[in-house]
Amino acid sequence: MVDLGLEVSERDGWAVVAVAGEVDVATAPRLREQLIELVNHGRHHIVVDLSDVEFLDSTGLGVLVGALKRVRTNNGELALVCSESRILKVFEITGLTKVFPMHRTLADVSALD
Repeated sequence: MVDLGLEVSERDGWAVVAVAGEVDVATAPRLREQLIELVNHGRHHIVVDLSDVEFLDSTGLGVLVGALKRVRTNNGELALVCSESRILKVFEITGLTKVFPMHRTLADVSALD
């Protein structure tokens, strides 16, 4: 089993959650808890960096959609960084590239403000 790595940092007023490993039914609850905790602490501009994610299933997608709804309820935004074609394909197939602001690198996100 591949463990889930979560690292939170700050960049240009955005909370950045760098995710590594596999986001699946076993690990997605940890990501959900981290995102809820950020929102509960007033962080409503969040970037989830999926650059080091090797696998993402529907449970992981559900966590991201839930987090997006949560930040938008607080007039915030949730952006994704994803350059891995296998992971991008999951977002394209599900139509979520139209829902999430998608960026190829973390440096691209600062253009949001």
